Amino acid sequence: MIAHLRGRLLSKTPQTVVVEASGVGYEVTISIPTFTTLPAEGNEVALLIYTHVREDALALFGFMSRTEKRLFEKLLGISGIGPKLAVTVLSGLPPERLISAIHGQDHATLTRIPGVGKKTAERIVLELKDKLDDLGPTPVAGVATPVSEDVLSALVNLGYPRAAAQKGLETAVARDPNVAKDFETLFRAAMAAMK
Repeated sequence: MIAHLRGRLLSKTPQTVVVEASGVGYEVTISIPTFTTLPAEGNEVALLIYTHVREDALALFGFMSRTEKRLFEKLLGISGIGPKLAVTVLSGLPPERLISAIHGQDHATLTRIPGVGKKTAERIVLELKDKLDDLGPTPVAGVATPVSEDVLSALVNLGYPRAAAQKGLETAVARDPNVAKDFETLFRAAMAAMK
């Protein structure tokens, strides 16, 4: 199986790239986040590859980040989600936002992705909410916002245990929900709650 591909980027579109390696051009399906980080055509590129084999086809799916590839593989483990829909899901939300939506059981955000209906969103959350801890920060229960995730990350980087930082955030937001709107305000409130 092909797991990694390095070569010259011959062409790129938001859906596919052609990478030449040792005189062979490999067509690789990609997501929008991967497309946005690709170098210009003609430059060297390295992609992490997922090789999908069926009776009638062999398809390559490429990713610039390990997190994105692992999310793709976890999505494939869900009944009813094939590689094309998995790439569509990854194209609909950046990996961090997708992980946050799944942890936060945010079905509304997931259903905004083209091709993801209510039942598919529920299945994604049900099957993955406890399987993504190794891929990114777990948002604070009830306050799964980009601001709270940034504050949680900052507190952990300062040396606070993740559980204590989450508890501090939850306490701060419970005392005053308005603090969750601003990074600095929430950071100070969480620090005060941990004392």
